[in-house]
This record gives sequence, structure tokens and C-alpha cells, in this order.
Amino acid sequence: MKTIPDHSFGKLWNISFGFFGVQIAYALQSANISRIFFTLGADPHELSYFWILPPLAGIIIQPIIGAASDKTWTRFGRRIPYLFLGATLALIVMCLLPNAGSFGMSVSQAMIFGLFALMLLDTSINIAMQPFKMMVGDMVNEKQKGLAYSIQSFLCNAGSLVGYLFPFIFAWIGISNIAPKGVVPDSVIYSFYIGALILVLCVFYTVFTVKEYPPKEYAEYHGINETKQEKVNVFQLLKKAPSVFWTVGLVQLFCWSAFMYMWTYTSGAIASQAFDAPTIEKTVHGVTALVLDTQSVEYQNAADWVGILFAIQAIGSVTWAVVIPLFKKLKMAYAISLLIGGIGFISTFFIHDKYLLFISFLLIGCAWAAMLALPFTLLTNALTGGHMGIYLGLFNGTICIPQIMAASIGGTLLRCQTREGMLPPEINMLVLAGIFLLIGAVCVRFIKSK
Repeated sequence: MKTIPDHSFGKLWNISFGFFGVQIAYALQSANISRIFFTLGADPHELSYFWILPPLAGIIIQPIIGAASDKTWTRFGRRIPYLFLGATLALIVMCLLPNAGSFGMSVSQAMIFGLFALMLLDTSINIAMQPFKMMVGDMVNEKQKGLAYSIQSFLCNAGSLVGYLFPFIFAWIGISNIAPKGVVPDSVIYSFYIGALILVLCVFYTVFTVKEYPPKEYAEYHGINETKQEKVNVFQLLKKAPSVFWTVGLVQLFCWSAFMYMWTYTSGAIASQAFDAPTIEKTVHGVTALVLDTQSVEYQNAADWVGILFAIQAIGSVTWAVVIPLFKKLKMAYAISLLIGGIGFISTFFIHDKYLLFISFLLIGCAWAAMLALPFTLLTNALTGGHMGIYLGLFNGTICIPQIMAASIGGTLLRCQTREGMLPPEINMLVLAGIFLLIGAVCVRFIKSK
């Protein structure tokens, strides 16, 4: 079997550069979906149910993209055609989603439209995202994979930083940050427009600067017999999966559940915890309850501040990504990172100053850095090239299933903590996220990486 040659830093950079644009789209989605649906009129206890769609799309789409691209060979490459498809679809949907409340539809119609747009957006992001991880597995040797995934992690966090800051920046330069009832502010709408444009430009840069290995050369590098390929189904692949697939998956269960609650409940938690956003009475199913006033300046400013906090998290992640390679043992780096992130989540309960929350989200960023880099480094080092794409697609289940589970029970957990006539204590869900990360840190000891 031939060895994949070393690549220059520029080549490794080009392979992953489109990831920068994809993460801008992902950041805009993760920081603003709860804000958008809450603005449209969703009940706080039901917010987590809207978050079921993104991971559900991921668990369906990513294995399909992995399996299909494993068998795709075109003059443009095997993974690159899917990048092009995902970016084009994302461009369209990102221009539609934030306008869900602007087409004169009723509240229920606007939320249904938003749900379909959200599902299509996450589908397109998944179509565009997965090939970047696969191309590293396809084109980079084991010696350089750590560097390649570090570059991808850096671009991921840099893209997140930009996406998180967009609404705050647009509001700061004078674009309206408030809107009529049920309508998303222009600062958010324009953020999605600009994010869509950057996504397409970045993905096209990778499409036109990277040339994938042709079938024969790829087979030589990955020890594949082109004339007699092994045919196995998904269940056979799962049965033969290396132990690291399952043991890292256990850690992922708690990590991604934690971050699902962060994305879902941070806007409401920060609005009441640090911005004293006013409340209004709202009657849902014949029951009157207190909810935050989404038309208030305080709520919309808090929602913009969530973007700042998520950007701080991205800065913490980039900084901690430089520290992780200094650990001699990956498992120790993984466990310590999750422990620090758990402390960050729990600390939000005790902090009421919006600037002091920077400390909490810097700590949370340490966990995020480890989650982005270490699982895929551990897994791809244990895989051969023949089924690399579908294995990475299946591994995405360890990301999506925890999010689906967490979103499914999030509303019930919040309702159990809400006293009659009181504002839902969304900050408690961030504390629960911290507890999940602490459990994940303990589970790292079960990882079998050999």
C-alpha cells in the first residue's frame, strides 16, 4: 500500500477552507433559531421541540452523503460535487428562513414555514459539512491528520465567531434590532443574507482549488482492491466498527446533549438573568403564564448578546485548541476539557453581570474545542479508506441522536421546574448542561483507542 504524501500547509488549508463559510451558516442557525421561533410566537416550553429537526436531518442525510460519495467518481471529484450541492441549497434557504414572519402569514403558518425552512437549512448544511471531514480522511496521511483537523477546527471556530457577531454588528451600525410582533428584526435577516453569500464563496474556493485523488490512486493509498470491493450493509459495518466508535460515542451522548440545551435556552436565560427583560402574560391552551416580551429592546439586546457570548466561546475554543496538543495523552486532554466546560455552564447560574459571563463561555469553549477535534482524530486513525465516508456518516449519529433525545425531553424537564404563574427558569437548563459535561468527562476513561 502506497503512503499518502505530505501536503503543504496551504494545501491542507484549501481542503478545509470552505468549512469557514459552512460554520458561519451553522453559527447563525444555532444562535438565532430559538430567537426566531420565540419571536414568531413559540412557547418557551416548546422551544426544544423545534431543535429536533436539525439533528434529525443530520442523522438521515450524513450517512447517505457518506455512502453516496464513497461510490461517486466524477471529473470534479468524489466529495466536491456534494459541497457544491449543499452550498447552493443553503444559499436559497438562508434567504427564506429569517423572513418566516414577513410574508403576512398567521402565527401557525409562519412557524410551519419556519420549520420546513429550518429542516432544509440543516439538510443543506449537512450536505456541505460532511465532505470536508471526509476529504481529510481521504487525502491526508496519519502523520498530518492532527494538523489537518486542527486547521479545520480553527476555521470552524473562526466561522462561528463571525456568524455569532453578525446580528450584534448590524445592530451596532444602525440596522433595526426590533420589529413588529411576529417579525424577525432586520439585523438578523441581513445576517443570514451576508452569511449565505460568504458560505457560497468559501465553498467555491475549495471546489476550485482542491483536486481529489482519482479512483486508482485513491485505491493505492488506502489499500483497496478495485476489482473486488467488499460489499457490506450498514449493520455489518456497525458490527465491525472499532471499539473507539462506541466508546467515544458514549462521551458524545452527554456532550452533545449539553450543547443542545445551550443553543436552545441561552437566549431566554441571559435575557432574564443579565438583562432584566420585561415579561408579559400569554395564554396557551387556556393556561395563562408569564413569558419574556420578545418585542422589548431588552430581549432583543440580550439575544444579540448571546451572539457575543457564543463568539467568546469560539475564542476560548481557538485558544484551547492550541493547548490540547501539549497534553501527552489525548484522553486526559479530552476529560480535562469537558470538566472545564462543565464548570463554565454551572457558573452561569451564579452570574448576573453580562460581562462576567465572558468567563463562563470562555470555559465552555474549552469543551467545544475538544469535541470538534478529538473524536474524529481518534476515529479516523482507526479506520481504513474503503468505507471512510459511510463510517464518518454513521459516527454522526453519536452527535445527532443525543441532540434528538435532549430536545425531545427538554420541554418536559423545563416544565417540571416551572412554578405556576412564574417565568420558566431556563438558566437551570444550562446548569443541567454542565452536569452532562461532567458525566462525559468521567466516561472518557472508558474510551478504547487502540
